[in-house]
Amino acid sequence: MVNENPAEHDMLTRIFRMQTELNDYVFKKNDLKDISGNSLTMETIYADVNSGALKVNDLPNTWLSNYSRAMREEITELDEELLWKWWSKDEINIQNIRVELIDILHFLVSAMICSGLTPERVYDIYRQKHAVNLNRQDSGYSKDTKTEEDNKKIN
Repeated sequence: MVNENPAEHDMLTRIFRMQTELNDYVFKKNDLKDISGNSLTMETIYADVNSGALKVNDLPNTWLSNYSRAMREEITELDEELLWKWWSKDEINIQNIRVELIDILHFLVSAMICSGLTPERVYDIYRQKHAVNLNRQDSGYSKDTKTEEDNKKIN
């Protein structure tokens, strides 16, 4: 029997790997370079986050900004697929909606990588934030009671 890596079967890990490969392919195909003149890679951006290169002109900020804008544009495309006239007899195109959602996911995963997140950290932070959200619901959360103290405890 072949030794199998359990992480290889984790879908989020696979999505992160596939997105990294796609981004690296796009960077290479478009001859994008890092500040040293080497081919840009997601690993370079990820390494910059971990080394503390977080200023406005550093790669993490540049690419987080790029991916944030891309997500906004994809959300606009999603909005254009949705119907708002409740009196209309039109139907939504669920296939296009799904594709737009996946486009958003592509850029979201790219942004996660650019912020130094791994699939494991995404899960861990999601789990913590989920607990915060449940607690907020149970404690009568409103804009009058909102603070960021609970979010600051997420690590």
